[in-house]
Amino acid sequence: MLRVIGGTARGVPLKSPDTKNTRPTLDRTKESLFNILMPYIPDTKVLDLFSGSGSLGIEALSRGAEKAVFVDQSKKCRDIIIENIKKTKMEERSKVMTLDVYKAIKLLGNEKAKFDIVFLDPPYNMNFVAKTIQNIEEFDIIAEEGIVVCEHHINEQAPEQVGSLTKVRIKEYGETLYSFYIRKSET
Repeated sequence: MLRVIGGTARGVPLKSPDTKNTRPTLDRTKESLFNILMPYIPDTKVLDLFSGSGSLGIEALSRGAEKAVFVDQSKKCRDIIIENIKKTKMEERSKVMTLDVYKAIKLLGNEKAKFDIVFLDPPYNMNFVAKTIQNIEEFDIIAEEGIVVCEHHINEQAPEQVGSLTKVRIKEYGETLYSFYIRKSET
């Protein structure tokens, strides 16, 4: 069962889409991921791309993020994300966008939105990783010293660097990799 594993909403069960394209992040993997990110989460603005259930953004909110924007083009996923946000009482700090990820990134860039942490969890082995990171860089939606956390299959390559985004860490969990990118300040 999918649930919030830490923070103010700890233990709240989350609904998950029942589709072949979504894979909820396992509790132990999510716990390890958030142990790495915990020092960076308080008071941040978080973007959860390819949200599915919204689990990663909700976990960040539960652990002290200021605001989260959830993006998934599926109306079914949107409804589940909204239900999960309500269950965890995070409505005031959440925004859900039912859009193609690339259109959402462009729209957020046009609005001059900046995010401190971006979760990127696309369907595996469909070549979304590099293109999405390129769009994040191109539309300038990552804050100075911001972090992009990209979940991908071990067989899918994530670029070492895209513009000011540099891969600084890789964490392996079975056949899943997390690639961590930091936006280096220009000074």
